[in-house]
Amino acid sequence: MESNCYIYQNETPVEDLGGGVTRQILGYNEHLMMVKVSFLKGSIGSLHTHSHTQTTYCAAGAFEFTVGSESRIIREGDATYLAPGVLHGVVCLEEGVLIDTFNPVREDFLK
Repeated sequence: MESNCYIYQNETPVEDLGGGVTRQILGYNEHLMMVKVSFLKGSIGSLHTHSHTQTTYCAAGAFEFTVGSESRIIREGDATYLAPGVLHGVVCLEEGVLIDTFNPVREDFLK
């Protein structure tokens, strides 16, 4: 299981998650997945947990990021590390894009 070597934005499906949030899978194999998540201002990435290790890079915009019981603002160029099982979510303060990476692959994201 793995994606193509080159992934072109205009050829990659965009999944509408509702509420002003879209997801685009940018590459994966069984060990790693990278995902572009775009948010309109005011959109929410609901609090949730999963068994994957996650890092998130803020490529654009500003977000109130909650990890566990702590909330902080992250902006373009900032990043987060999320251990497996930790509760986390975001509120988009300025329209933006987050780049998520997961280990292992998020099989639930694949159709």
